[in-house]
Amino acid sequence: MASVVLSEAEKLYIVHGVQEDLRVDGRGCEDYRCAEVETDVVSNTSGSARVKLVDTDVLVGIKAEMGTPKLEKPDEGYLEFFVDCSSNATPELEGRGGEELGTDIANTLYRVFSCENSVDLKSLCINPREHCWVLYVDVLLLECGGNIFDAISIAVKAALFNTRIPKVRVLEDEEGTKEIELSDDPYDCIRLNVEEVPCIVTLSKIGYRHVVDATLQEEACSLASLLVSVTSKGALTSMKKVGKGSLDPESIFEMMETGQRVGKSLHIALQKILDEEESLGTSRPKVGFLG
Repeated sequence: MASVVLSEAEKLYIVHGVQEDLRVDGRGCEDYRCAEVETDVVSNTSGSARVKLVDTDVLVGIKAEMGTPKLEKPDEGYLEFFVDCSSNATPELEGRGGEELGTDIANTLYRVFSCENSVDLKSLCINPREHCWVLYVDVLLLECGGNIFDAISIAVKAALFNTRIPKVRVLEDEEGTKEIELSDDPYDCIRLNVEEVPCIVTLSKIGYRHVVDATLQEEACSLASLLVSVTSKGALTSMKKVGKGSLDPESIFEMMETGQRVGKSLHIALQKILDEEESLGTSRPKVGFLG
């Protein structure tokens, strides 16, 4: 994880500000920085999105490929997560550091999406026990400026919203041999319902209070954080504590309540952006991920 070195005086200034609900950049404890979200940014993918949260920059591409359902879930498709942390994102990610962080992020995403209702996996099944769609979710961390888990979860939800999967017909001949026929029409596709897809809200404990969307400087002042995944209805689906410090039960309950409240607002704001972008259709100006 990227880190910055602060003097004791700088840390004290940040901590005292948080106690007064006034952060260095003028935000309150429950305010997010302005996020830029753009979908359909990578060609040759089934869906893609880029999220910029000031100095944090994340790119997600999703590729739908045909595979075989897992034995324990013969009537469902599934998701596979791959995370690559660019060594340019921050010097700490060179070599093994990037691999460890990438594995940690991928494991967190598997945990978040292990909730049964997050994605309708049954809609990804083509032929029980034989064929299903596998969604390969590739996450690229381009720049690290704090609060990477939230930014990645927003980008994954936006990319899933943007994903289009070709419609398939299963043809069977007289001998019982099954043949898969993919639709050639790019508009004849399946769209995923992302209503239940959770977003991660990271709550960083600083002094006696906690903040959302911490900057690198604020992360340097926090010994412990709580990652909660929240649905658009405010339901908590998973929770994970990170950092070397401890959290008392009262703080955890307060952080969970904040996570639910902030998470609902985050979903509303994200869905509004996605719907507006979708309504523009092909006429919308594309920035592209090199823009």
